[in-house]
Amino acid sequence: MYAVCLDLEGVLVPEIWIAFAEATGIPELKKTTRDEPDYDKLMKYRLAILKEHGLGLKEIQDVIATIDPMDGAKEFLDALHEFTQVIIISDTFSQFAKPLMRKLGWPTIFCNELVVAENGEITDFKMRCEKSKLTTVKALQSAGIETIASGDSFNDLGMIQNSKAGFLFKTTDQIKADYPNIPAFETYDELLAVIKAVIEE
Repeated sequence: MYAVCLDLEGVLVPEIWIAFAEATGIPELKKTTRDEPDYDKLMKYRLAILKEHGLGLKEIQDVIATIDPMDGAKEFLDALHEFTQVIIISDTFSQFAKPLMRKLGWPTIFCNELVVAENGEITDFKMRCEKSKLTTVKALQSAGIETIASGDSFNDLGMIQNSKAGFLFKTTDQIKADYPNIPAFETYDELLAVIKAVIEE
């Protein structure tokens, strides 16, 4: 049995923090896991900027409500679901993901939780587990499930490199250059075809 494990942001939907940075005019918030491999460091940096500008969960959710999945993303998921299990493994937060999951047809997602004060300030974040993407892939494998993984950022490399097959998708030129041994694709049709080929081997 197989499970296809996909990243969310940059793969199925636009980057939430980049959209929020553009909506608020705060360019510092454009930094993502493509730029900063240390997720803990990145989130503390983001929370400090939010506090400095007096921005909280509601402001981010208002922007998320305007975000649509990438063109073809829902159709890609629908096509995958016809022949395999699919799990989205994301370092985003449940408070961000829900409206996006609705637009994608409610796929299964494993993600993290924000700690939010009564006034809406995001005060902290709780990771589901350490190295959540790699840990989840290994847990699936321990349950007898082969994994195929795809993502676009540094924090996806663990699950990509430790799966039966792993692919970069819509990633940066730098990551492609640093990891030339990982096949990289730009379209859902390409990714769907290669996943199907692995499962049918």
